[in-house]
Amino acid sequence: MSRQASGFRAWVLQRISAVYLGVYLVYLLGFIAIEPPQSFEAWRTWMAHPVVSFTLLLFFVSLFVHAWVGVRDVVLDYVKPYLLRVLVLSVFAFGLIGSGLWVAKVIFLAGQTV
Repeated sequence: MSRQASGFRAWVLQRISAVYLGVYLVYLLGFIAIEPPQSFEAWRTWMAHPVVSFTLLLFFVSLFVHAWVGVRDVVLDYVKPYLLRVLVLSVFAFGLIGSGLWVAKVIFLAGQTV
C-alpha cells in the first residue's frame, strides 16, 4: 500500500473514533442516570479521578479526530479552489487545537481546589 491518501486510514480512524464515542456516551449517560453526582464537589471529585479524566480526555481526542476526518474529507471533496481549501482547513485545525487545549486545561484543573 502506498503512502498516498488512499482513504483507508481516514476510514479506520473514523470508525474507531465513532465506536469509542458511542461506547463512552452510553457509559456516561448510564452513570448519570444510575448514580448522578449530588453536588458540584461530588462531580468535581468524580472528574478528578485519574481513570475518569483519562477516559474523558480520550473521548475529546476521539471527538476531535472524528471531526477532523469528517470535515477534511468534505472540504477536500467539495471545496475546489486550493487557497480556499487551505484556509478552511487551517481555520478548522486551529479551532480544534484551541478547543483541545481548553478541554485539557479544564480536565486537568478539575481536581485542583479553587
